Amino acid sequence: MTTATKITIGRLLLIPVFVGFAVHYGQTVSEGHPLESYRWAAVGVFLVASLSDALDGYIARRFNQRSRLGVILDPAADKGLMLSAIITLTFSPWPGGLPLWFTTLVISRDVVLIAGALLLNQVVDHVRIRPHWTGKVATFFQMVTLAWVMLLLPGRLMKEIVTVSAGAFTLISAVLYIKDGIGQAHASGQGEADSEL
Repeated sequence: MTTATKITIGRLLLIPVFVGFAVHYGQTVSEGHPLESYRWAAVGVFLVASLSDALDGYIARRFNQRSRLGVILDPAADKGLMLSAIITLTFSPWPGGLPLWFTTLVISRDVVLIAGALLLNQVVDHVRIRPHWTGKVATFFQMVTLAWVMLLLPGRLMKEIVTVSAGAFTLISAVLYIKDGIGQAHASGQGEADSEL
């Protein structure tokens, strides 16, 4: 249990705290008297959790604290924080919340990629998954979209552009990952099981 892993676990524990503040804020909005303290508390928790991702990564590299547990928990914490925020801001009555199509697309992509990776693991002896730049761009736009909603930033058209961009790159990255996975499966049939996804 390294320091980096403890920070990652702390990020996991912050997820329900964020959801709690966000849901409570949504309830006050639906009741007609929004309490901004709940919204800012949700924003603060989300920010701390997001920054902890960079911190545990730095500590793991700087002090050579990489561990098998950390390799599993770190992406799980990242994905858990992102999905919890997207789902909460879609179904909780936040002003200018996220559209349902966006949430459906993001969740569907992750489900398809996880299922594909598990299936590919049955076909290929050794699977290495390397993030594609489109996935990183999708994550960036997703974060900007979340920030736009949580901070209640003005500019409806710009928000829609950012949201559509996030959705587009999410879809593109999914298609490319699936294509690479199919290619790796074909390569394994030719004795090239070490091809990278």
